[in-house]
Amino acid sequence: MFIPHTQTETDEMLAAIGLRSLADLFQDVPAKYRFPKLDLPDALSEMEALSELKQYAAANETAENMVCFLGAGAYQHYIPAAVDSLLRRGEFYTAYTPYQPEISQGTLQAIFEFQSLIANLTGMEVANASHYDGATATAEAGVMAYHHFRGKRSKILVSEAIHPQYREVLCTYLCGNENIHIESASSKQEPLAEPAAMIPQIDEDTALVLVQYPDFFGRVYDLTELTQKAHEAGALVGVIANPTALGLFKAPGEYGVDIVVGEGQPLGIPLSFGGPYLGFFATRKAYARQMSGRIAGETVDSQGRKGYVLTLTAREQHIRREKASSNICTNQGLMALAATIYLSLLGKQGFKQVASLCYQKAHYAAQELGKLKGFKVLSQRPFFHEFVLECPKPVAEINQYLLTQGFLGGYDLSRSFPTLKNQMLVAVTEMNTRDEIDAFIETMKEVKHD
Repeated sequence: MFIPHTQTETDEMLAAIGLRSLADLFQDVPAKYRFPKLDLPDALSEMEALSELKQYAAANETAENMVCFLGAGAYQHYIPAAVDSLLRRGEFYTAYTPYQPEISQGTLQAIFEFQSLIANLTGMEVANASHYDGATATAEAGVMAYHHFRGKRSKILVSEAIHPQYREVLCTYLCGNENIHIESASSKQEPLAEPAAMIPQIDEDTALVLVQYPDFFGRVYDLTELTQKAHEAGALVGVIANPTALGLFKAPGEYGVDIVVGEGQPLGIPLSFGGPYLGFFATRKAYARQMSGRIAGETVDSQGRKGYVLTLTAREQHIRREKASSNICTNQGLMALAATIYLSLLGKQGFKQVASLCYQKAHYAAQELGKLKGFKVLSQRPFFHEFVLECPKPVAEINQYLLTQGFLGGYDLSRSFPTLKNQMLVAVTEMNTRDEIDAFIETMKEVKHD
């Protein structure tokens, strides 16, 4: 709540700095630029403002009041009530990471537990305290690989089948550097190419080979050969992982990869119209000092009592700038805590059950949609809760019709991949019931006749 100063308080403050009025505060600004007339509506009372905001909010259609089959990087999962209940406690309810963390043992322990869970989930040795989202974590993987080779390797080889927004953020970070070039693993005509297609392009100038697991189209591949070939050429391998899928499939670390990053939104964080989200970043211990962000560690004090400390910060404020790998100065503390609570509540078996439900329901939906005349499921290999559906007409038209029937349809792939016309990326999670999937299929039958 905003509590204005009284006129007496204002006069006292002005007198203390030797001024007579508030207008005198702006005397250094040229007169013609002071106090311009703004075309603003009349002021509203609190009651009127609240009513107007509610009208705006009511115009939004959300996954809470519609049946959602839209994914493409952000997913509707069930979030246990305890996550939000614990998250809103006064001790935790801040996303800020203290600059003197040793006095905030609770914050440090929460970060330490988050790091431990992410390391176990990805099969890696160390994880940092988190990043802003999956896209920035991906970009930091590129930065780390470049620093690892001290600029002697300039190529970052990127699969076409990674999230298109992640690719854009990676370029935002690195494309302006004349010593780095990002190379696609195939032409834009082959967005559905398999990871093996990247192997011929790996050479002694490659710093990082970057793939997604499962990929943007939901497909699951064995990364053993790709990792082996990249390591033979001396390159690092980075994987963008869906954390929910890791409850069911082999951890990337078991393939021998070097960096695992991803979006932690599926771990107890609501869709929230796009954020705030959570980026996770894990790697091997040998590369920990080149990792961006911060790492909390467990130790004992002089009296043998367990304590938590800030073990590593690789940013320029804390170490010499030329040795810094990043200017990342904070972490998504509140979101990391949400993920920690979520994973702790579900446990190993519960998390595996969520992943299994996503897998089974998506395959059921794909099987039934593939039977519809005019539709074809293009995802023939194993996939995880997302698959590509070829449609008989533009996806934008289909989605508009689905909206009128209470469905959020899948992602229109032609928006990011022009060659994939009339192809929809359909996402199914544990939140989609059998009845909802069947109703979606029946509605899709009507598409050719709407």
